[in-house]
Amino acid sequence: MSDQTPFQRTLAELDGLHAKDPRRVDVDGQPLPKELWHAGRMSAWLERVVEAPSELVQIAVRSQHLQRWEVPRSEYPEGRVGYLTWRRDQGKRAGETTARVMEAAGYSAEEAAEVSRMIRKQGLGRDPGTQAVEDCACLVFLENYFADFSRQVEHDHLVRIVQMTWKKMSPKAHELALTLPMSAETRAVVEEALAG
Repeated sequence: MSDQTPFQRTLAELDGLHAKDPRRVDVDGQPLPKELWHAGRMSAWLERVVEAPSELVQIAVRSQHLQRWEVPRSEYPEGRVGYLTWRRDQGKRAGETTARVMEAAGYSAEEAAEVSRMIRKQGLGRDPGTQAVEDCACLVFLENYFADFSRQVEHDHLVRIVQMTWKKMSPKAHELALTLPMSAETRAVVEEALAG
C-alpha cells in the first residue's frame, strides 16, 4: 500500500466508501453498490468532458455523491427549498469527507480544500473544476435517471427542470447530451425546453 501515490490511495479509499452503499443496481447481471456505479459513470463522463483532467478534478468528480444514501432526501421537507437544502448539505458532507480522505492519503490541506469547494459547486460557471463536476452530474442524470424521473413529474415542471439543468452545463456538455439515446417522448421534452 505504501508504494501507492496519494491519488491512488485517495481513489481506493473513496471507492471503498462508495462500496458500502446498501442499495444495488444491476449491471450486466451483476449487483453493484449504487453509489460505486454512479461514481464510475461520473468518471466515465469526465473522460469525455475534459481533456486530461487534473487529479483534483478527477477526485472531485468521483466523490460528488459520496455517502449520499446516509441522509435520504425523505429526511428533508418536500418542495424546492427542502431539495436545495438537502443537496447543499450533501455537498458539504461529501466535501468534508473527501478532504479528510485526501489529507490522510498525503495531499495538502489546500488541495483538499480545493476539491471540497468543487464538490460543493462553488464557482460554477467560473471555475473549470467545479464546472466539470456539474457537467458530469448533469450528464449522468440525463443518461440514467431522466427517463424514469420524467414519468413522475408534471410536463411543464419537467420542461423547466431541463431548462435549469441546461443552463448549468458547458457547451461541451450540451454537445454530449444531445448525443444521448432518448425515447421520442424524452427528446420532445428536451426540444421543447431548449426552444423555450
